[in-house]
Amino acid sequence: MKQLLSCLTLLTIMTANNLNAQNRDFEKDVKTIEALIKASYEVVSGEKGAKRQWGRDDYLHHPKAVYSYFDRQKQEQSTMTLQEFHKETDDMVFDTAFYENEINREVRLFGNVAHVWSTYETRLEKGGKVERRGINSIQLIFENNRWYIISWTFCGETDKNTIPKTFDRN
Repeated sequence: MKQLLSCLTLLTIMTANNLNAQNRDFEKDVKTIEALIKASYEVVSGEKGAKRQWGRDDYLHHPKAVYSYFDRQKQEQSTMTLQEFHKETDDMVFDTAFYENEINREVRLFGNVAHVWSTYETRLEKGGKVERRGINSIQLIFENNRWYIISWTFCGETDKNTIPKTFDRN
């Protein structure tokens, strides 16, 4: 019994040390709005065969964060927690390369709240043609001496819903 308790204690300490080391790796991602948005795009982008960076993504988001998007098939707004989003795409390996990058950003701040309008474009190969574009509406909060994503809503550009000039490239 003592040996089992010793093993469990050691396992707990090792896990905690690993999580602390991992969190230290991600701390730079949440110190500024610019770093947070940059890290967010890095999390969703990757080479063919790459795994998603869900540990890093978890660190960027507040535990109560939500995702929202317009479901074109159902023709309604859909909302899910970050955990539900990860579960929907859990262990997903990129079938093809996927690169999403920001082409314009507008930030409004008040107190510990920030609203970020982030226009993006998506490519399926590095330096390839733009496959799609859209706008992310990202709400951030500053808490515990760091920024968190508290909600993220995105809308893709369509022929009938084009990105306004005010949100396009600087």
